[in-house]
Amino acid sequence: MRTKRRSTPGRRSAAPGLAEHLRSALWGPAEFIGVPGRLLAKGLSAGGATAAVIIGAAFAGMWGYPRGLATGELGLVVVAALALYLAVLRAGRVLIGLVAVLGACLALLAPDVAAGVALQQRGRVEPARVASVQTAAEHGRSVCSVTEIDAVPAGAEVWRGCAESITVGDTLPVVYDPQGRAPTRGVAAPGELRGAELRLAVLSALFVGGCAVAVVRSFRLETPSGRA
Repeated sequence: MRTKRRSTPGRRSAAPGLAEHLRSALWGPAEFIGVPGRLLAKGLSAGGATAAVIIGAAFAGMWGYPRGLATGELGLVVVAALALYLAVLRAGRVLIGLVAVLGACLALLAPDVAAGVALQQRGRVEPARVASVQTAAEHGRSVCSVTEIDAVPAGAEVWRGCAESITVGDTLPVVYDPQGRAPTRGVAAPGELRGAELRLAVLSALFVGGCAVAVVRSFRLETPSGRA
């Protein structure tokens, strides 16, 4: 004769509790009621200020301020500080990771766009002699190393205009920065800079929006004991 196993109430209630804990840890508790206006403003301010510092530092490094600002390293430090701030708020781990990834991409893209703007404003186009041609494995495109002709810095590597037909000894038009802040590049195609600026704007909006969502979903109701 088989005996029926008694169900333990604690085990049944443990599963929903564990699922709720995981959801809260990964995505944030989001225990607010109604429209979280104050939280939304807080998140937008944190994300907007961080994006402004990242982009502002990249452009400042191209115009008279310490050149190190244009490397993107300061942007990565600011993103790390924002991720730590979100962790202190106990925001969802997934959202913290998303904000960190978007912020790192923003910190790497901003110097490239700033360099493009600097070259467009004060860059000079000069011919340069090709010293070597190689194929970049990560991009699958040709990269030309140029030697110094006139004012063009030697040793610069460019891929714009470096076609398969280019050989050592050929001349290639490049644009360089007389102040030496922006890296030497091949002549950009029309609309290329505008596309890069658009990508920077979209990435900034996604970053700020992700930060706002992370802050809003980090809200926890106070328990009767006064602990969140």
